[in-house]
Amino acid sequence: MTLISNDTAQTERMESSSAASIAKARLPSSSSSQAGMGPQAMRSAVNQATTKTANMATRIAKTFTSHAITAFITALFSTMASASCPADTLGTSRTLTLPRAAAAYGTVQHPPLPLQPGEVLLTFDDGPRAESTPLVLQALAQHCVLATFFMNGEPLLQQPALAKQVAAAGHTVGMHGFQHPHFGELPEAAQLADLSAMQAAWRQVFGGQPAAYRFPFLEETPALRAALKAQAITVMSVDAGADDWLPDQTPAMLTERLLAQLRPKGSGIILLHDAQDQTARALPTMLAALKAQGLRVVHLRWADAP
Repeated sequence: MTLISNDTAQTERMESSSAASIAKARLPSSSSSQAGMGPQAMRSAVNQATTKTANMATRIAKTFTSHAITAFITALFSTMASASCPADTLGTSRTLTLPRAAAAYGTVQHPPLPLQPGEVLLTFDDGPRAESTPLVLQALAQHCVLATFFMNGEPLLQQPALAKQVAAAGHTVGMHGFQHPHFGELPEAAQLADLSAMQAAWRQVFGGQPAAYRFPFLEETPALRAALKAQAITVMSVDAGADDWLPDQTPAMLTERLLAQLRPKGSGIILLHDAQDQTARALPTMLAALKAQGLRVVHLRWADAP
């Protein structure tokens, strides 16, 4: 198995260059002493050269850590993940990395995400919820699938450890409403206050700046679109779903509805809810059905996002 990446090769070149620089930071030669340098001056020169050499060595160590080791670990975990996924699991076919931008995707309201035919993006709203989100994570792990979770602010603050568990499992995390309101029924000031509270909750739990937002109930408003655009936050709508918020849905019912909505489009963003018990119970069946239909899961990331 090959674990040497381009980053590692680059680090080796940098090490070579830095080593050459260290070679130039030699201790004073005996000829310097013969030229009239006294013992005190000689000791001072030796100390300066030693300090310079140590500083260069430290820079090499930091460079190696940030490039070669990172590349090694990334390649190692990628190889381990591929090896540990049985052939009959759905798996994650590739990662799509988008730039931070004031874009919008999802054909219910916006242009499609740049997916190939047969590719789907799994997304989950309204979590984290202690009773159901762990079951969703378990099903995704068993099928080697990575998804995107759009979290609400209030449960995010109530379940910070669970939210971090979602991110630590490799899933992408975006924002939903802080209180999941109907924004169309609120004045602009209240809409913006909800967004501000959502962002504050995000920073408290994850740090950094979120890159994506999904409107509660997909109810977009001009005021919030403008605020998100000003911050280069991508709006994510949907292409298909299972209507898993409806009561008393069986795994078969949810799976059939999901496939029926996907079939005409052939690819797209799937909307589910990890806060729903029935979704958590049905997810293994839905993932197996996606596999049987020959669909492939894409993992979505944003550049420089937590």
